[in-house]
Amino acid sequence: MSHRRMSEQQQQQQPQRRILRTQTAGNLGEAMLDSEVVPSSLVDIAPILRVANEVEASNPRVAYLCRFYAFEKAHRLDPTSSGRGVRQFKTALLQRLERENVTTLAGKQKSDAREMQNFYQHYYKKYIQALQNAADKADRAQLIKAYQTAAVLFDVLKAVNQTEEVEVADEILEAHTKVAEKTQIYVPHNILPLDPDSQNQAIMRYPEIIAVVTALRNTRGLPWPNNHNKKINEDILDWLQILFGFQRDNVANQREHLILLLANVHIRHVPNPDQQPKLDERSLNEVMKKLFKNYKNWCKYLGRKSSLWLPTIQQEVQQRTLLYMALYLLIWGEAANLRFMPECLCYIYHHMAFELYGMLAGSVSPMTGEHIKPAYGGETEAFLRKVVTPIYDIIAKEAKRSKAGKLKHSQWRNYDDLDEYFWYCSFLFH
Repeated sequence: MSHRRMSEQQQQQQPQRRILRTQTAGNLGEAMLDSEVVPSSLVDIAPILRVANEVEASNPRVAYLCRFYAFEKAHRLDPTSSGRGVRQFKTALLQRLERENVTTLAGKQKSDAREMQNFYQHYYKKYIQALQNAADKADRAQLIKAYQTAAVLFDVLKAVNQTEEVEVADEILEAHTKVAEKTQIYVPHNILPLDPDSQNQAIMRYPEIIAVVTALRNTRGLPWPNNHNKKINEDILDWLQILFGFQRDNVANQREHLILLLANVHIRHVPNPDQQPKLDERSLNEVMKKLFKNYKNWCKYLGRKSSLWLPTIQQEVQQRTLLYMALYLLIWGEAANLRFMPECLCYIYHHMAFELYGMLAGSVSPMTGEHIKPAYGGETEAFLRKVVTPIYDIIAKEAKRSKAGKLKHSQWRNYDDLDEYFWYCSFLFH
């Protein structure tokens, strides 16, 4: 034991070896680039470096051009290298580019613009055209990746051609237009591919999935904005996104969430579905009961009527119920730390569900004389900026006041203290 203690003391007394700039730029930086671990302020260049690593074996010069484009973009994102780890990262990338420029120029016969155009055409024919008719999920996943890679390659090609003042060939522009269209369709997903080309996927042919998806795509009677451009397979979550300003990725996540919640309950109630599956009302009611249990208890405690008002016309009940459920999940999906304040979420949902009812009923605001709209406006990502962020800022301010928990609890407020505010009717409803 004494020998071990002495060894530890000797290790502590020995000065740590200083990392030289060349080591930082070469060894550490090389690993950073290979693993695509980029500083948080430069996250937009990660896909470009990923493509560079992917194509390096087949064409080192194109990989170099991709990294050079990534370096230029990194410099535009953070020109003063003020972000954490940015200076080290950019130095490593620049030194790697200097080495690769020498090695990839050896034996070069074409201009960089010609090299990029030839490689883009080769990649499009070999990977995209060959995979476009694939039916199984593995090939589909490869096709989605190929579209993403082709989109990056075109950005690099365009930058190189602009530098060398060379016009992009019409054939490449036509191919890029097709890639851009498919890239918009093939959005990332967790379990369910819900794009227009997903009908043949095995998971999308399950009767319970078909039943829920069909119900969600019933947008009949919803008041879309006048300037709305209709998309393929729009559903009620798309409508909620436009009206309340939810984030696109949150909508995609909660769409899958809601479909799987309902499908799992539906299959238990309807183990042997018909040829044309329809969402079972018992499944809908069961999920809704669980989802709104706390909200209804909150309303009961405060002596307030809930905002879950259903229409008298039976054909509209299912759509309205799905709208209420989807709205709650979308609020929850962007709530961040507000999830630690469940009664705060009840309060937010209570008012937004009331606004939802007003919009569907065509109610007119007595103050503005116009049709009811969300109180905070429905611009892009407005819910996060105008509802969640201000409350989060208060939470962060209180956490800062606590001095890492060292201050007496009576001198600052935690989540429970703030959430308690939403238990008092006199404060919330004037």
